[in-house]
Amino acid sequence: MQLAASVLALSIFFEAALAACIGPIADIPIVNKRIAPDGFSRSTVLADGTFPGPLIKGYKGDRFLLNIHDRLTDDTMLRSTSIHWHGIFQKRTSWADGPSFVTQCPIAANHSFLYDFEAPKQTGTYWYHSHLSTQYCDGLRGPLVIYDLFDPQRHLYDIDDGDTCNVIGIILSQTLSNVGNTGLDGGINSAILRYVGAPQTEPTTNSTGTTALVETALHPLVRSPVPGKPYPGGADVTLNLNIMADFTTLRYLINNASFIPPTAPVLLQVLSGAQSAQDLLPSGSVYTLPPNKVIEVSIPGGSPGSPHPFHLHGHNFYVIRSAGNSTYNFVDPVIRDTVSTGPDITDNTTFRFVTDNAGPWFLHCHIDWHLEIGLAVVLAEDTATMRKEKVPTAWKDLCPTYDSLRADQL
Repeated sequence: MQLAASVLALSIFFEAALAACIGPIADIPIVNKRIAPDGFSRSTVLADGTFPGPLIKGYKGDRFLLNIHDRLTDDTMLRSTSIHWHGIFQKRTSWADGPSFVTQCPIAANHSFLYDFEAPKQTGTYWYHSHLSTQYCDGLRGPLVIYDLFDPQRHLYDIDDGDTCNVIGIILSQTLSNVGNTGLDGGINSAILRYVGAPQTEPTTNSTGTTALVETALHPLVRSPVPGKPYPGGADVTLNLNIMADFTTLRYLINNASFIPPTAPVLLQVLSGAQSAQDLLPSGSVYTLPPNKVIEVSIPGGSPGSPHPFHLHGHNFYVIRSAGNSTYNFVDPVIRDTVSTGPDITDNTTFRFVTDNAGPWFLHCHIDWHLEIGLAVVLAEDTATMRKEKVPTAWKDLCPTYDSLRADQL
């Protein structure tokens, strides 16, 4: 009976959370709500009152108009917010990328802000999440899917279109009603999940999925040439980012600098006239990159708290050397926007990209607790072109509004 009750509760929870589907034009309220996703009730920060947030859908070529309404009231947590559309390149719209104090000031409580962007050449499954301090750990996250009606792999899917989100809740309700017996032998909690239409026969093997994922075994479906020359350092610009930790101040540092959010977002600094790394804040954490050049970034592994999942905004990149591997692949390496730096001091994760997208792009550890204590840099790409970016009046109003808040209103 206890298992059945748990299954029913999970079914109702996920059905409520995922059955909603919005976009590409939508109003999204950000609210506080008490929920218990892990069995313990607590106040959270949610998109449209659900966890995870509603699925935002669109089709290739769509224009996304996502109006964020900050209705946060719990003053025991941050009441401001900002949203990052993770994996979306934001070409010519870096102002809509979302990381607070890099491309914008936060949205103040009782205010709204319209994110207006396109992703004309991007399709697939992405996600969105808060990018203010550690707020996304309080629940502000959700899926974003861009469908391609002419996907060359579409024949491999039974259902993969904009209607999928309307049946996710029902399918999950696919599954959880068919949960089999559980066991705790050896510290393993196992269950059987059956998709609709799957046979009701019991598995005949003792275990599945025991082969570990090896990143170097992943390759693009369509071979894409790696930019630059086929040897380490064969790029126009090489950056070596050494991660250190100061246990006295409890701060992370990259090349002896800890990222401390500036009072004026990096994009605003550039639009106001700053052009070089020496002129941009935070000091030591901003690297200016020239346009249309091959950039090679190396991050040694084995640093305190590693492995660190490093995410680059504004780009995908070619992982020419992966953690756990000492060889380089200049032919068909995996293409990602987030990569592990590796746990061992012998690791050296190396990736390349081309500076074909002007903007102040955040490169940071995606463990928010690490980001919060400085594990990040900003790659200010093509500042001359960045200065020409057209920003909406509402974006210009964000900083004066935020700067006028009292401490208890932040």
